[in-house]
Amino acid sequence: MPGEALQVRNIRKTFNPGKPDLPIVLDGVDLSLEQGELVTVIGSNGAGKSTLFNVIAGTVLPDQGQVILDGEDITWQKEHLRARNIGRLFQDPHHGTAPNLTIEENFALVYSKATRRFPLALALHPKERLIFIETLAKLDMGLEMRLKAPVGTLSGGQRQAITLLMATLIPPKLLLLDEHTAALDPVAAKKILALTVEISGAHNITTLMITHNITSALETGNRTIMMHQGRIVMDLTGEERSRMTVEELLERYRERVHENLDADRLIFN
Repeated sequence: MPGEALQVRNIRKTFNPGKPDLPIVLDGVDLSLEQGELVTVIGSNGAGKSTLFNVIAGTVLPDQGQVILDGEDITWQKEHLRARNIGRLFQDPHHGTAPNLTIEENFALVYSKATRRFPLALALHPKERLIFIETLAKLDMGLEMRLKAPVGTLSGGQRQAITLLMATLIPPKLLLLDEHTAALDPVAAKKILALTVEISGAHNITTLMITHNITSALETGNRTIMMHQGRIVMDLTGEERSRMTVEELLERYRERVHENLDADRLIFN
């Protein structure tokens, strides 16, 4: 039986507490993920999705609660220490790579940090270079022939693919994907999403993925959670999730929170 890879216990967070006009951002969030689960996260703007990710990653410290990763309490652990076990991608394809360094050098930095071979090494061993070439070839983007190209010269989709590969080259215990396909064109977004599912499945990486694409949220991974005003208001798995339509999901949301889902950024197909 798979064990619990991530436990979020009663997480609360309020920014600038004491001011009555500022809401609680996270209001007692409880969430457990089993090893290898890919869970999609949906909700309107301001629901607390990114703040939850920030608390898990250590960018923001909670006012209350615990974050436990692979049995270790990391609630107060510094962000750079968590980064050894947590990979993260953001909406902006430019985030997570060094634009002035080549593809090869960006990959080498990942390896040097993981192996601690020597600080910020920009040289690759032949075996490592072969791994990069084989991995890049799977993208079918021709990047395996451009190892010497600066990352800053790549398209958004190519750069996000590189970032995803870098984040999972040394498989993390947890992968946080914060709308990592939102800024890409539909073709690139579809390719990156497929690559995400393939990589997380191949390495059994526990994954949380924020998305505003409702259809994708219901079809990707094995579980979907919905957040509203800092709380998880829906947790869909199994047959219930597989049979859920977008229309039924929105109707259930209206029934539970007594308001319509903010559709400003939602995608329904």
